[in-house]
Amino acid sequence: MKPSDAIIIGAGAAGMFCAGVLGQRGKQVLLLDHAKTLGEKIRISGGGRCNFTNRDSDLNNFLSLNPDFARSALARYTPADFVGLVRRYQISFHEKHRGQLFCDDSSRQIVQMLLQECLHSGVEIRHPVFVNEIAQDGNNWRVNTNTGSYQARSIVVATGGLPVPAIGATGFALDLAKAYGIPVTPIRPGLVPLAFTSDTFQGLELLAGLSLPVCISAGRKDDRYGMGEFEEDLLITHKGLSGPAILQASNYWEEGKEIFLDWSAGLDLQVALDEKVVGAKTAEGALATVLPERLAKVFSEKSRLQGKKWAEISRRDRQALMHQIQQWRVKPAGTLGWKKAEVMLGGIDTDALDSKTMMAKKNPGLYFIGECVDVTGHLGGHNFQWAWASGYACAMALSA
Repeated sequence: MKPSDAIIIGAGAAGMFCAGVLGQRGKQVLLLDHAKTLGEKIRISGGGRCNFTNRDSDLNNFLSLNPDFARSALARYTPADFVGLVRRYQISFHEKHRGQLFCDDSSRQIVQMLLQECLHSGVEIRHPVFVNEIAQDGNNWRVNTNTGSYQARSIVVATGGLPVPAIGATGFALDLAKAYGIPVTPIRPGLVPLAFTSDTFQGLELLAGLSLPVCISAGRKDDRYGMGEFEEDLLITHKGLSGPAILQASNYWEEGKEIFLDWSAGLDLQVALDEKVVGAKTAEGALATVLPERLAKVFSEKSRLQGKKWAEISRRDRQALMHQIQQWRVKPAGTLGWKKAEVMLGGIDTDALDSKTMMAKKNPGLYFIGECVDVTGHLGGHNFQWAWASGYACAMALSA
């Protein structure tokens, strides 16, 4: 059998997109995946509507031990480029929040678009196929599978990371990299809810289901990814804290460290709780003018001010209460793990890859794209944009 120009392993976002671009540029491409149904992670994303990119996505929205690595790929394939593709397929979409773009109807439209891009350009797709071995064979690469052996001039690994094991996520890319002496940075769940001990969460378990905007920060400048600060919605659950605010902060949180919350979302409490304005109210009633009632009750009880008139509370006690609301500190016990994580932090060490081509520097013909690489985006469509951008950079290099 004549070798393909490229075998792409993994038909997720990055793999399908890269295959489609390569095929359109006249290359013979074989796309392999172990799943019966392709694009499942795309399908379940964004509540079934796929937050396929973010209008404002740029280098500042990504974490990596080499923060500059993604610059080249992100510059060469932008959110506007992908939006143009979506428009060509007449997929209607809307902006939900801060540049986040979602399909109006279904995430399946994005999956079908990517598949059509592959099929229209002659990409051969085979699944379910299980890869047993990848080896160099002279100037080519050989992929041995349960359905046969295939050869190609190049191999592109786009098998993603470890989140959502229920849909078949594996550490295939990381294991392959290690087998070829390519370093892998430490990995952990990202964009994931945080869990707390009963002591640190005392009182808040009564607020399960409550959602509100907060300001949140985690990490320090000298931590692995520095410090992250966000103004987003927080959700209190029976197991701990979740919602966009916590998911964002989880990427910066280090085990054993605290996170910091301003429950008033940056509101000037000195003005909002001026005794002339709320003097006739109880402490709980005063707080309920700036916080949800259930949360106001918790803070007034914890401060032993419940039932007291706001104007009768000493200035010192009011200041202490406002400080507690705006600088609430808590130490999470951990995350809810890979089953609840949306992305993987860490991965293939970017120092081992060429940022313009995504090829392993010491392994010509071997490429890594998408989530398996140590590049992780913030919540809100940025990780999909990295899939498109890294896939495009690889395809351009292979078709040059």
